Amino acid sequence: MTRVLPVLSVVAVIVLVWYAAAVGLNSRWVQDQAARAGTTVPFGQMLRETMVQERPVLPAPHQVVAGLWDGIAGQKVTSKRSLVYHGWVTLSATLAGFALGTAAGMLLAVGIVHSRAMDMSVMPWAIASQTIPVLAIAPMVIVVLASVGLKGLLPKALIAAYLSFFPVLVGMVKGLRAPDGMQLDLLRTYNASQPETFFRLRLPSSMPYLFASLKVGVASALVGTIVAELPAGATAGLGARLLSGSYYGQTIQIWAALFAAAILAAGLVAAVGAAERGTLKRMGMAR
Repeated sequence: MTRVLPVLSVVAVIVLVWYAAAVGLNSRWVQDQAARAGTTVPFGQMLRETMVQERPVLPAPHQVVAGLWDGIAGQKVTSKRSLVYHGWVTLSATLAGFALGTAAGMLLAVGIVHSRAMDMSVMPWAIASQTIPVLAIAPMVIVVLASVGLKGLLPKALIAAYLSFFPVLVGMVKGLRAPDGMQLDLLRTYNASQPETFFRLRLPSSMPYLFASLKVGVASALVGTIVAELPAGATAGLGARLLSGSYYGQTIQIWAALFAAAILAAGLVAAVGAAERGTLKRMGMAR
């Protein structure tokens, strides 16, 4: 209870501030309608009307919850209005991109740790790649790949991989370099080969760093997938849901899709955390 109470307190404050902001932002429309009709609106009536607007400037929390529930449980899974359907489309590209980004990050990290030339050449370029805004590079990648006939999941997966490989690369490099000199010298006295040193010392030592970076990487992959869905004119995916909501002024739809993306991200991070606990426990590095 002592752990839950602070979290609930913060959530309650956020909800109260959210309701207050919804009243403040949505009341303008109510007042304008009353002014056109030549009447005044009592505060109680204005408060009620700001909570039930069809296209509010800022949806109230209960409207977002209702939109989220309708999108998840109120539609068939195969329906184009179902957030489950759109979430699955986004999730499939996210997982593909995360797998590509993780593989690229781990392979580059191994090369950087074992080759000074790669450390001096590849690492600066990897850092420089992250200075390019994904909003700028995503349309270029989508257009170039579409021109050669590559559409659908692959372009989105590549954008997701672009965002996810860097955290994995940095975390893996840090983890592979975690063993100190005494540990490395001990293996040298045992005449251990470089592969033996890698698999018996460097790789196990890198696991905590790797899983910490994977949590960041999987969330970044989801962001990359959603961003890639926006310029592609996609008709499916949470990004497409956000885009269609913005076209037609459906703010409740936009917020429901945002919360669906947040829930999906939390689930992915929790899955990586569960894998981390299981792996480290089997390796004797956690209780």
